[in-house]
Amino acid sequence: MVVLVIAVVAGRATSTGQVLGVCAVGTGVFLVRGLARRADTRGLLFGIVIACCIAGYTLVDKEGIRHASPIPYLELVLAGPAFAYLAAMLVLRGKDAVRAEVRPVNAVLAVAGFGAYSLVLAALQLAPAASVAAVRETSVVIATVLAALVLRERVSRVRLAGSAVVVGGIALLALT
Repeated sequence: MVVLVIAVVAGRATSTGQVLGVCAVGTGVFLVRGLARRADTRGLLFGIVIACCIAGYTLVDKEGIRHASPIPYLELVLAGPAFAYLAAMLVLRGKDAVRAEVRPVNAVLAVAGFGAYSLVLAALQLAPAASVAAVRETSVVIATVLAALVLRERVSRVRLAGSAVVVGGIALLALT
């Protein structure tokens, strides 16, 4: 989606390697999903909407970090929604329920999430948005490995091949 928006809407040139790398990542994700499963139209439409949202905020972030460093930018972007969410939870659940969720593990997770997205923003400063968006799909490879090792799921050859195609697409993006 990011490559499409950049090429069609923004009119910016993309390299052949970049397009092939992104297509390889997309194909790999599709293979990890599995070929034998029946298509779910509602799920597909939901996935397309999510992809459009991710493409949208990736392009907004790419533009935003041209004006601020990753950490201050992320602080500014998250401050409003964080305070709005806190206010909503205080109204809906009450002070005691909110206070009960203020635990060390949640603080560690919040810092980890903030740090992870700060790294995404730093990557957006260094690389094209389409490449960064595609590389973020390494989570598919990690999920496949964890499914096999932790959840003891049977990971088919097609899913393993899909993970390899994702890695290959990411390598192609790194080289272009």
